[in-house]
Amino acid sequence: MIAIEVLFASAVGVMTAAGIYLVLQLRTFPVILGLSFLSYAVNVFLFATGRLVVNQPPVLTKYAESYTDPLPQALVLTAIVISFGMTAVVVMIALSAWLSARDERVDMENEDPPPDDTEDVASVEGQP
Repeated sequence: MIAIEVLFASAVGVMTAAGIYLVLQLRTFPVILGLSFLSYAVNVFLFATGRLVVNQPPVLTKYAESYTDPLPQALVLTAIVISFGMTAVVVMIALSAWLSARDERVDMENEDPPPDDTEDVASVEGQP
């Protein structure tokens, strides 16, 4: 039983580290993957809070000596749906940012500001 707990703890740690590393990148696709890794790490952590037992029923009966807590399993199912929706929203935001700027970089502070079109219009209108 100790081996499965170490495996789950290691999986949560590795997915969290990979997620944080990817979120700190300057491109949108690694950020989306990093958020997915972080949500998977939270799901595995929530699943592990319901006792890591094998072949146990989710409710206590008179035939079973112990049981598995069903609440973390329900929370994980809900978290999967929420993380899927969050990933879809982030992908759409990244797609709209790429379509407007033609670049997928997250950090845009080194870019020159877009040209101001009002100066060109005023100079054209002022000519006879």
